Amino acid sequence: MIGIIMFFVALAMLMLGFPVAFTFGGIALIFGVFAEGFDMFAFMPFRIQSYMENTTMMAVPLFVFMGIVLQKTQLAEQLLEAMAKLFGRVRGGLAISTILVGALLAASTGVVGASVVAMGLISLPVMLKYNYSKSLACGTICASGTLGQIIPPSIILIILGDVLGIPVGDLFHSAIMPGMVLIGCYIVYILILTYLKPEMAPALPENLDDETRSQQIISALKAIIPPLALVLVVLGSIFTGVATPTESSALGGVGAIVLALLYRKFNWKMLYSSSMETVKVTAMVFAILMGATAFSMAFSYTGGDQIVEEVLLNLPGEKWGFIILAMVAIMILGFFIDFVEIAFIIVPILAPVAEALGINMVWFAILIAMNLQTSFLTPPFGFSLFYLKGVAPSSIKTTDIYKGVIPFILIQVLVLASLMIFPEWYGME
Repeated sequence: MIGIIMFFVALAMLMLGFPVAFTFGGIALIFGVFAEGFDMFAFMPFRIQSYMENTTMMAVPLFVFMGIVLQKTQLAEQLLEAMAKLFGRVRGGLAISTILVGALLAASTGVVGASVVAMGLISLPVMLKYNYSKSLACGTICASGTLGQIIPPSIILIILGDVLGIPVGDLFHSAIMPGMVLIGCYIVYILILTYLKPEMAPALPENLDDETRSQQIISALKAIIPPLALVLVVLGSIFTGVATPTESSALGGVGAIVLALLYRKFNWKMLYSSSMETVKVTAMVFAILMGATAFSMAFSYTGGDQIVEEVLLNLPGEKWGFIILAMVAIMILGFFIDFVEIAFIIVPILAPVAEALGINMVWFAILIAMNLQTSFLTPPFGFSLFYLKGVAPSSIKTTDIYKGVIPFILIQVLVLASLMIFPEWYGME
């Protein structure tokens, strides 16, 4: 039972606020030495070396770099301004614009924090100016900002591909339909809500002539086409087999710099700061990976994985009992710990059981990714909530943000349930 005790001690330490990487590594060292001695970690350097030489994981810093560069080109500002002019005269038009821009930012940057902060700074004041409901405005921004978790190129899909041994290209391809369905459900929810309660999201004043309208469409296309072209090049090179995800991530980094030049935002200071932020994010991910590797070794050597596997294989309902328990467990853990820790610690425990039960691993990975997206919205530690609160005006209370995200959490759960029950709708059997 040492492995099981170790697992719950790690969760308790994380909830107390201890650093993730050091928590996993430190607990692994203490329990591992107690159970097996220092010899348990003799092969740890070789595991670290294998991760450092892993070509799949090389895509992580490159896609992060692409997203940060695009964020610094003020891409979000231009997209939101263009979309707001197109949809402003529709009830809830600003909220719909925010969702569409969030989707495009997700596909081009994939950085949740940057998307939420950008839209919180730009879109939230505009929605409040035109008397939008505070909760609806906050919920829309938080939900649209998290789309980067499921819409490729997504960092979590790269990590899951490596952890589960699945080609990342397959995950990117399979994630597109669930992402599109989620976007559609968000928009339908807003349209229905504003039809029933028009005072929550009034239309903008109509004071534009046809000539101005046509000019707005042209300006919107100019704002949308460059980032959309980059997304099509990056994903198209993967789907057509021209490039691996790692190669396409390098292509995306170069493309982001080209867009920065086109938007006249490129300078050496911007490049340096983008590189430094990329190093910080990458170091965080790989530090957690190293701690998680040590934890997994200690957990396996102490027999924890065998106990968990035996319990999960003997659940009532077999395959469906396992899937439901796995999804519920990941969702509950998402209330308290980050998606990276869940991907590196929980998923490797679940993966052997899923394979033993004959579950389609691509489908299983997409279920996990959709579930982990929800963790960005769930109180008390949903990161999107903190990102928005940090940039929101003083008139926005924390309760406004919490109330706003609840309908979007329910939508995500419904889409996740439909993906579980009807995988054929999404092209997954």
